[in-house]
Amino acid sequence: MDAPRPKVATGVLIFRDGKILLGKRKGDGRTDGMYGIPGGHIENGEGFVEAATREIAEEVGVTIANVSFVGIVNVREYLPVHYIMIILRADWVAGEAQMLEPDKCDEWIWRSPDELPSPMTPGTERGIRGFLEGKPMCD
Repeated sequence: MDAPRPKVATGVLIFRDGKILLGKRKGDGRTDGMYGIPGGHIENGEGFVEAATREIAEEVGVTIANVSFVGIVNVREYLPVHYIMIILRADWVAGEAQMLEPDKCDEWIWRSPDELPSPMTPGTERGIRGFLEGKPMCD
């Protein structure tokens, strides 16, 4: 049997009027009740922007643009579950946040970086902090 390996996912800081979109997580047993940025697994052969755009449409139902790289977060708090998160920044273009995956998220909220909810998932917390501090890698 192969040893567990990290999964690669995107996490997207979507900005609208200076606020970041966050979802209250549920259903995975690790981050239930924590707030996290939207995103998801990168499919085989997919680029970062392509994966982020697809995941945001599937999970939230909004359109994004101006996607750019922010950093990488190594999430090891829940071993053997291990994620490498590619953190991206994007501008909201259109649509209202919808509950398209109600088994994974209780609500979507927009918050300014100085009024973030608590608790946040480890990847989200480090990704936002890295963005605000200009540090592209958070281990």
